[in-house]
Amino acid sequence: MDPTELKKLLSALREGQLSVEEGVERLRTLPFEDVGVALIDHHRELRQGIPEVILGQGKTLGQILTIVTKMAEQGSNILITRLDREKGDALLARFPAGEYHPEARAFALAQKPVKVRGKGKVVVVCAGTSDLPVAREAAVTAKILGNDVEEIVDVGVAGIHRLLARAERLREAAVVIVVAGMEGALPSVVGGMVAVPVIAVPTSVGYGAAFGGVAALLGMLNSCASGVTVVNIDNGFGAAFAATRINRLGER
Repeated sequence: MDPTELKKLLSALREGQLSVEEGVERLRTLPFEDVGVALIDHHRELRQGIPEVILGQGKTLGQILTIVTKMAEQGSNILITRLDREKGDALLARFPAGEYHPEARAFALAQKPVKVRGKGKVVVVCAGTSDLPVAREAAVTAKILGNDVEEIVDVGVAGIHRLLARAERLREAAVVIVVAGMEGALPSVVGGMVAVPVIAVPTSVGYGAAFGGVAALLGMLNSCASGVTVVNIDNGFGAAFAATRINRLGER
């Protein structure tokens, strides 16, 4: 339940269009619902403006289907991250209105229109094609959360002219998410080009001394460009969530 739905419910109660008993029934699953395999936080959209997101990694298909079915009954828009193709196809069979994004490993079910909000565009910048799964996770997440999203792909520092050719598009952003592996230099470059928040996402892409993304993480944390903040390794979802909050600052 989101603030708009709650206002409608309270107005219906006040106008006598809904009985107290019916109102109680509608609110019965707030603030959470125990479905055996999880305690679903139906109250989260009311508190945070964004429904609970499901982490698919480590969950069985049965557990995921139980959670999604209960959330769908509430009319929520649903996002599942870190979901493999087999489980994605099974969800599509049960919820054909949804969409599985194989590269992002994400499933999205928009049961109500996704209203574009925020100050402006969230631009997701990807250093290399190998970083695309994390970048696409960020883009899919940002879109289902109601952002206008643009992707700029394969503009790593090994060919910096590719990035510079897109400087104008970068400067049009309200928030920039920069995804890179290897030594993680790209966010520093972007941070020196724009006047908006830059969220850096290190990926686990790279040879041995990249240490599964630790080298990129440390490089980004030590960026000399001001205004660059860093999320955890491969955490495209976390970057998109933070970008959404930044993009909505000042809204009520």
